[in-house]
Amino acid sequence: MYPWIKSLHLIFVAAWFAGLFYLPRIFVNLASVPADSHAERERLLLMGRRLHRFASILMLVAVAFGAVLWLYFGIGLRGPGNGWMHAKLTLVVATIGYHHYNRRLLRDFEQMANRRSERWLRVYNEVSVLLFAAIVVLVIVKPF
Repeated sequence: MYPWIKSLHLIFVAAWFAGLFYLPRIFVNLASVPADSHAERERLLLMGRRLHRFASILMLVAVAFGAVLWLYFGIGLRGPGNGWMHAKLTLVVATIGYHHYNRRLLRDFEQMANRRSERWLRVYNEVSVLLFAAIVVLVIVKPF
């Protein structure tokens, strides 16, 4: 079962991160929508809501498969040199926080209360890429 669980974990992690890559891009587009363009704004909000909902489901499944790998198969639990797992879990918690912060940003756009500039959102958009890259390096290289 191990190869199947690992494969499913990777598939759901990749799909979850696809949502995390794209949702902040929707925020950038929302921040640049002209005030009189209600249809475009509503279309982007609908896309954002649906994407966040779908990414939330993907997150739950990815975390569940990861927990099975960690707790049932003992990945990162046994033997010396498992510091990479502690670092990875810290980044996973940070990624879950990033995911939930996306919901807060979406809610701000829904309530016309966004206080973030388009430039800030463009930088924020790159955070998920950095989290993904760091997690992949930790899992593949296992530097400590």
